[in-house]
Amino acid sequence: MSSPTSTRLNRDIRAHIPPASDVPGVISLREADAAVWRLAAPHLAVRNNDSHTLYAYGIARALLPLVPDADPDVVLPAILLHDTGWSTVSEALILEAIAPGGGRPDLVRRHEVEGARIASSVLSELGRPAELVARVVEIIDGHDSRSVALSPSDAVVKDADKVWRVTPHGVDIVCGWFDLTREESLRITSLRVQGSLFTEPARAMARGFAAIGSIDVAPERQTLR
Repeated sequence: MSSPTSTRLNRDIRAHIPPASDVPGVISLREADAAVWRLAAPHLAVRNNDSHTLYAYGIARALLPLVPDADPDVVLPAILLHDTGWSTVSEALILEAIAPGGGRPDLVRRHEVEGARIASSVLSELGRPAELVARVVEIIDGHDSRSVALSPSDAVVKDADKVWRVTPHGVDIVCGWFDLTREESLRITSLRVQGSLFTEPARAMARGFAAIGSIDVAPERQTLR
C-alpha cells in the first residue's frame, strides 16, 4: 500500500479532469490570433522574443477580463506583433539596446517603428479591417518608448509586455542575458516593472510573481531541493 505521502494513488483520476473550456484562466490561442502568430513567428526568432511573446499573450488574456474597456481584438494581435521589429536590429546590439544602466533608445525606437510596419503588413495580409489595423499599429509604435498609455487597450499591452519580466520564465531569460543570479535578476526586473505598470490588476499580478520568485530563491526553499 502507498504511504500517505506517496505521489502515486495507484488509480486513474483522469475522468475527474474538467475540459479546459470549463476552467477559468486556462487558455489557448484564439483562431484569429493563431493566424497572426503564424505570420509573426518568423520575425520573433531573436532574443527569446518568440517565447516572451507567447507568455505575454497569456498575461494579456488574464488581464483583459479585469480591464473592461480594453478591446481583445486590438490587444491580442498587438501583443503577438509588438516585438517583431527586433528582427531588423542586429542581435549583437539588442542587449546593448535594453541593458540596465545603458541602453540605446535609438534602437528601441527603431524596433517600434519597424514592428508597426510589420504589424500593418501582417494584419493587412490577413484581411483585418483598416480601422483595427490602425489601432494595433498605434499601440506598437511606442509600446516601449511612450511613457503614457493611449487607451485601456494600450495599457494592457504595455502591462502584459512588462509583467512577463517577473515571471519565472522572464527571470530565467534575464539571468542569461546579463549573467545574473536568479536573485539578482528578480530584484532588477521587479524594481523596473513595479514602477512602470498602468493597471492595478497588472500590479497585483507582478507582486504575485515577485513573491513566488522571492520564495524560489529563499534559503529555506533552497534547502528543500
